[in-house]
Amino acid sequence: MITKITGLMTPRNFFFLLFNIVTVIIFSAPLRELAGLSRKSELYSHILLIPVISGYFLFSRKRELFSAAQYCYTFGPLFSLVGIILYFISLNQGARLNANDFMALRVFSIVIFWSGGFLFFYGIRSSRIAAFPILFLFLLAPIPSVLVEEFILFLQFYSTEATHLLFKVTGVPILREGFTFHMPGLSIEVAKQCSGIRSSLALVITSLVAGELFLQTGWKKLILVLSAIPITIMKNGLRITTLSLLGVYVDPRILGSELHKSGGIPFFILALVFMAPVLLWLIKTERKDTGGSAKGTGGREQGVGGRG
Repeated sequence: MITKITGLMTPRNFFFLLFNIVTVIIFSAPLRELAGLSRKSELYSHILLIPVISGYFLFSRKRELFSAAQYCYTFGPLFSLVGIILYFISLNQGARLNANDFMALRVFSIVIFWSGGFLFFYGIRSSRIAAFPILFLFLLAPIPSVLVEEFILFLQFYSTEATHLLFKVTGVPILREGFTFHMPGLSIEVAKQCSGIRSSLALVITSLVAGELFLQTGWKKLILVLSAIPITIMKNGLRITTLSLLGVYVDPRILGSELHKSGGIPFFILALVFMAPVLLWLIKTERKDTGGSAKGTGGREQGVGGRG
């Protein structure tokens, strides 16, 4: 174990470790605020996991990273300089931004600064190998408020549509007014809190990690990530419909119970179940594509041999 650690602690890695320590010290104030946000906000409860996941992918590729490593004296410092400039811009514009956007801009600039340091110590080739864990770190930054609001409205609208469709399938008599459904003895509003943005974000992050672990093709990874949106909408519709039917036919108090307030975990697991076939299908098609190209190569090699 000591030999392995000694082998990892090359001068390059040692100075990069020092760079990481200095980065944490310099930006300790916003990083502490970010950790506090992760503990307080349910939307950003995933933040503390981001560097852990990114670190795992970096460590799993250490051989390729170290074998391709070379200093980059131009783009590395340039990236870090851009990060510093953005950080000072965020401080200058802090009074004009709300707390969420102020934090987002600062964290975004810190990640750019750190990325420049990685690029300086390990070079362009290693940075390409580490592209996913580096880009994944940008998920540390809170989502700008404007995008959050637009995405919530998007999910609210289509979750209402999914709920309406499910009510029709079940045959429950309803009257719809916008985001509100009137049923016998009960009215249900699909509020912004029902948009499922937290589970949607968690599902997107899960799909990013799963795609990187199990898929090779970029566009298939994208399909997996994009599938998180309709799956979230389907999951929201099922949750709202289920709780509504329980409220109408079992007990209206269910709608004010913990099952309504904190019952998202079973439905998130259901969303993962919905995503599993998509992932398996993409893996299967990728294997077919790989097998097909291999067979094609084999056929071409035989043809060359025949002509010889």
